[in-house]
Amino acid sequence: MTRLFEPSQINGMALKNRFIRSATWDGMAADDGTTTPKMIGLLSRLAEGGVGLIITGHAYVHPHGQHQPWQLGIDREECMPGLQSMADAVHENGGNIVVQLGYGGAYLSKSRVRNLTHRDMRALIFSYGKAAERAKRAGFDGVQIFAAHGFFLSQMLCPRYNDRTDEYGGDIRNRARMLLQVTREIRDVVGSDYPVMVKLNCRDFVENGLTLEDSTQVGAMLVEKGIDALELSGGLLNNPNLMKDHIRTEEEEAYFQDDVRVFKKNTSVPLILVGGIRSYGVAERLIDDGTADYISMCRPFISEPDLVNRWKSGDHRKSACSSCNHCIEQAKSGAGICCVPLEKSAEQDFFPQSTQIVPASPPHEPGTGYEVSVGIEQRDTDFIPAVKVQMVFKGEALDRNLCFPLGSKDHEAVHKAICDLLSKHAADTADE
Repeated sequence: MTRLFEPSQINGMALKNRFIRSATWDGMAADDGTTTPKMIGLLSRLAEGGVGLIITGHAYVHPHGQHQPWQLGIDREECMPGLQSMADAVHENGGNIVVQLGYGGAYLSKSRVRNLTHRDMRALIFSYGKAAERAKRAGFDGVQIFAAHGFFLSQMLCPRYNDRTDEYGGDIRNRARMLLQVTREIRDVVGSDYPVMVKLNCRDFVENGLTLEDSTQVGAMLVEKGIDALELSGGLLNNPNLMKDHIRTEEEEAYFQDDVRVFKKNTSVPLILVGGIRSYGVAERLIDDGTADYISMCRPFISEPDLVNRWKSGDHRKSACSSCNHCIEQAKSGAGICCVPLEKSAEQDFFPQSTQIVPASPPHEPGTGYEVSVGIEQRDTDFIPAVKVQMVFKGEALDRNLCFPLGSKDHEAVHKAICDLLSKHAADTADE
């Protein structure tokens, strides 16, 4: 049998397979951060569906660290009954569960990072330790420290947002100091035989962000502090391409696999790979060739909570997830994260005959443009010549109204493209 379904251990935590549900904000907690039956039902359903290890969405360790509404909290004793019920429900359905500890209150606020005092730092470190102690007491199988995607501990690692001039800023050892102190505090609180994991960016993919070279150094420092596993992701939350959409081919999957291979040469703890994995064959190859030790997924388990059981049964069809990201929009709306099937696309009523892409100017991001087409449009039973202009990003049409200031460079460029295409259309028609 493939190594995907072999049992393994992370510091004594026995796992039945190598599939992990990556931490996902589900928007299902109560307003005060306590758990709800809906949230517990979601996680127990994942355990029933065969996921070996479930990592909760990031739970805030301090009241000021809540990043989003309906986010799980682990910052006070009032959260404990619900947390215990969550852990129990997952265990009853044959799964393991780890709580992700995070602080998002300073997210992308450069001045707040700069102005945190040493007293503030000590208070935050203490909060992480207390949260880990609650997790262990509530029955969770371990904790994961959230140091990715531009949240506080990730920010501290990122020179773009951390310009402190004291011992918490400057070179990578200083920028990693807060994360290492949090790790040491948690380890001191939970003991040596309790799994402590970290989610880390392999790099930030922004100018002046965390680099792969610095990130691998952080990984080595974390191993020295006694972490038990490292989950590798990448990018910042304000990067629109963090969660890539419409992943169609196996070549587009596992975005960070090359970076993980670099970590593999320099890190002794198990490595967990997340990022766009959709196919059984890709997951199997990543494990069998030693690129990663565990496969972590998020959106596929929203679409198919029983995906692991399906693959184990021999049905190796690709995940049904189309990476449309509509599930995240459901959570943002307050409905709770869930898979919303795409509406059936409307029948084609415009048939382009010639097309030109006009690059858009700032503030549009690079890759945005205007697709100008001349063709035939169907209206009821008639077909008439027509011009169509729509916004596109890297070749994909956007649900965005066309709009630019009159007389601007974009206006002039689009107008010229329309005139050129109409002239070509007239010439082609005259030749017929």
